[in-house]
Amino acid sequence: MAIHSTIKVLEHCKISPPPTTSSPPPPPLTTSIPLTFFDLPWLFFSPNQTLFFYEYHHSTSHFLSKSLPTLKNSLSLTLQLFFPFSANLSLPPKPHKPHFTCSQNDYVSLTVAESSAADDGEFHTLTQYHPRSVSEFHPLVPELKTSVSGHDQRDLPLLSVQVTIFSGSGFCLGFAYHHVAADGRTFDNFIKTWSSLCRDSDNSLLIKTLPTFDRTVIVDRDGLEEIFLKQWFQRNCKSSFSVEEKEKLTIGSETETEFSGMVRATFVFDLTQMDRIKKWIVTQCLKKNQALPVHLSPYVLTCSFVWVCLVRTFFQNGNYFGKDPSCFGFNAGGINRLDYPVPASYFGNCIGFGRSVVVMEELVGEDGMVVAANAIGNTVKGLDKALFDGAEKWVSDWEFNNFLSIKIGK
Repeated sequence: MAIHSTIKVLEHCKISPPPTTSSPPPPPLTTSIPLTFFDLPWLFFSPNQTLFFYEYHHSTSHFLSKSLPTLKNSLSLTLQLFFPFSANLSLPPKPHKPHFTCSQNDYVSLTVAESSAADDGEFHTLTQYHPRSVSEFHPLVPELKTSVSGHDQRDLPLLSVQVTIFSGSGFCLGFAYHHVAADGRTFDNFIKTWSSLCRDSDNSLLIKTLPTFDRTVIVDRDGLEEIFLKQWFQRNCKSSFSVEEKEKLTIGSETETEFSGMVRATFVFDLTQMDRIKKWIVTQCLKKNQALPVHLSPYVLTCSFVWVCLVRTFFQNGNYFGKDPSCFGFNAGGINRLDYPVPASYFGNCIGFGRSVVVMEELVGEDGMVVAANAIGNTVKGLDKALFDGAEKWVSDWEFNNFLSIKIGK
């Protein structure tokens, strides 16, 4: 079902952490938080965009009067605990390093909007599993500044939030945030904390673990910070740039992605289907006297299946040829792979990059699933053994992946 509604903005507001002396203490008037080498590669990536849908069988006026004040208040309390999300990413001119600037005037932009849909069909269409046009989701994502210009201190907000109400059906929480601020683990902790405080804002004891902000727990033994900073400065100081381009800094890609004709769908694997895939791979290997893949976890099985299906779709449409490489890129959690302790509550990025490369004709063949599982499993095992092996190429490898890649989080 196509969606033809529009989004009407009802309110723009700023949500700040509350002024308080409670624990943890608020940051000083102005303070700076450095970026670690885990953060720096994300300067080359566009913001993450996340949507959560919730059923809510009340009118817009009911939501605005009863639920919105609670959302605002609990978001403010959450930002008190996760205050860097309300800070700014500062991008000073070379040779000064990018960093986060926090102050008591920090805030997160919150947009409140309403869908013009006359019935609950739109909400249910967006939340179903069947293919839906990608463009139908874009109005639900808040705007987030990605570029700055000028010679002086240049700041970018790290997070913006949008609440879109589907009267009588539900509402959507949309987020845009710069990954340079935090990885999925940190963002997940932020969302769970907000959810807890939204249910009971008077009982902060519900929060089991407070975030930690000590950057010294991250140890740079391989000089990766210097490597990534050099790549960042080189990107923004190319001699071919015009004066205007040299004065402009952009987080992520400046290239607009063409989404017309693209759809989004949800596919669910249950345990029975997962077991069938695993047994099929094992049977194929035994039949051909091949060694079993080193790692057949649910993650590897799912990624292998998706990779093979997508490449076969490209191949059948004649978009690519058999000898072309296909890259599968993914993030790998770093906290459990490091040989030194980092708290699970650490605020920031602590993930590595994995990349598997296979010739396309091998993926579309009869043993495509076996090939994919071997490639991804070997990459995962390699990261388990040496997370930073080849880390100096993280940025360049992922830029190459844009030729043909699937990139997902882990």
